[in-house]
Amino acid sequence: MMTNANTKMKLGIVEYIDSAHYLPGHETCGIVHGHTYKTEIVIEGEKKETGMVMDFYEIKTTVREVLKEFDHRLLNDILEFPSAENMCEAIHARLSEALGYPVSVKVWEGEGKWCQISDFD
Repeated sequence: MMTNANTKMKLGIVEYIDSAHYLPGHETCGIVHGHTYKTEIVIEGEKKETGMVMDFYEIKTTVREVLKEFDHRLLNDILEFPSAENMCEAIHARLSEALGYPVSVKVWEGEGKWCQISDFD
């Protein structure tokens, strides 16, 4: 069964970054420590005549360009309070502008802890 060109589809990738941060005033996270952050990025759009919503290479290139600002950095130099929520918001804002599609961003802070912002269900 062929999908028609006007069907909305979701396309996603996963990337990883390593960063350090501290949460000012927090009892246990108030000292500098690091995490491996797993970032799940999903866009939603209509399939084009090429048969793709967007080329995976183009998505990965754009996402990596945005994430390099956060990779191997002290997040406190970028965000006043670098919680998972604030990091997710910052990445979402940058990717919304850079990709030009409705986007969902899910940031995993290590294992079992995550935050998500999505422009769609």
